[in-house]
Amino acid sequence: MPHDVTMPQLGMAQDAGKIVSWLKAPGEKVAKGDALFEVETDKATMEVEAQASGFLTHVSAQAGEDVPVGQAIARISETAEEDAPAAAPAPQAADALPEGREITMPQLGMAQDSGVIVGWMVEPGAQVGEDDPLFEVETDKATMEVPAGVSGYLAATLAQKDDDVPVGQAVAIISKEKPANPVSRTLAEGAPAPTPEPEAAPSPAPEAPPTKPAAPPVTAPATGRILTSPKLRRVALEKGLDLGALVKAGYPQPYHMRDLEALEELGAKASAAAPGVAAQGFRLEAATAQDGFAPFAASVAEMLSDADALLAGLAGASLGAPCVVAVERFGAMRALAVPAGRRLSAVTEAEAAPDLLLRDLRASALSGLSLGVEDMPVLSVLSKGDGLALTLECGPHHMTPAQAIALLSEFAGRMQDPLRHLL
Repeated sequence: MPHDVTMPQLGMAQDAGKIVSWLKAPGEKVAKGDALFEVETDKATMEVEAQASGFLTHVSAQAGEDVPVGQAIARISETAEEDAPAAAPAPQAADALPEGREITMPQLGMAQDSGVIVGWMVEPGAQVGEDDPLFEVETDKATMEVPAGVSGYLAATLAQKDDDVPVGQAVAIISKEKPANPVSRTLAEGAPAPTPEPEAAPSPAPEAPPTKPAAPPVTAPATGRILTSPKLRRVALEKGLDLGALVKAGYPQPYHMRDLEALEELGAKASAAAPGVAAQGFRLEAATAQDGFAPFAASVAEMLSDADALLAGLAGASLGAPCVVAVERFGAMRALAVPAGRRLSAVTEAEAAPDLLLRDLRASALSGLSLGVEDMPVLSVLSKGDGLALTLECGPHHMTPAQAIALLSEFAGRMQDPLRHLL
């Protein structure tokens, strides 16, 4: 069955997204997990993965176009020749639902396919403001409140507590006028929904894993990380698989979910070759003779007063690729998107899952730490005399040892002399 490609909701307040570019051409074969297109919001620019395997057809939005969240922009078909128009949402009876603005299940992370309604925070028929919390949603990452996004009256709830709602599907309607008879439905009773992704149809033979290139092995830049989709990184971590094995075997980057089978095969071979030996994480330490960050932050405070954004910018630039850095201080954490380049003023708030955690422990009494591998690389910054003590803890599924050494070396240099970042 065909699968409609819709504009995802990458932020709770996002109404639309701009197509930056298509990463697959019309008629080209795609696999589930492939990077399909790039979308720009007011927060960041991100790749969107294909949610089904097939052929890209019916591309109706081109680069530079602003597309409302939930609108179909293409279709993944069983063959490249299918040219029927993309399926529109099933029409509702004229009196089935009140008129108004549809509120959809937001996409709170790139690897999120659905969210579970924890509960409604507004009664049907009640008035809500744009920033009022409307409902709580639970994903595999966290539970959070979702604001209404528009002022009006809650005219309809189209999913109830414990309903698992696909991303982009309508869960409520907010109308301008107070409804005479508010509607309250469960998901099973028929909310307007995008075409669900079908079960993969059995095929005569499984799709071949990515072919090892004849060219010399492609490795990530020494100053960067292993380029992989957030979903594959998460699955690899859960399965204890080393993404570095794909680099060593010569598979081209970036990696997506279609590479999981090859990664599992490489992991099985490694286990057979060295039974009983598990992939170990590694811990690197560095020190600076002086703390150059504190005076630098003070000198630019009038222009850039956000110390978290400055730290995230220096750490992200040390990775060598656009990324999301989570800065943790006194138990509070902020996720910040660091774009390519060296402009610290371009660092913005992010809602995507972080690629790197930076713990700022300069104000603590700690003189050292060793916490072990977590679900992302962790940089820790501590005070040491007039300088700083820096620690990087990560695993082989995050990056290679060479990349880890480059990351910590670059970051240490930037923290000792932040001005080198601007050169």
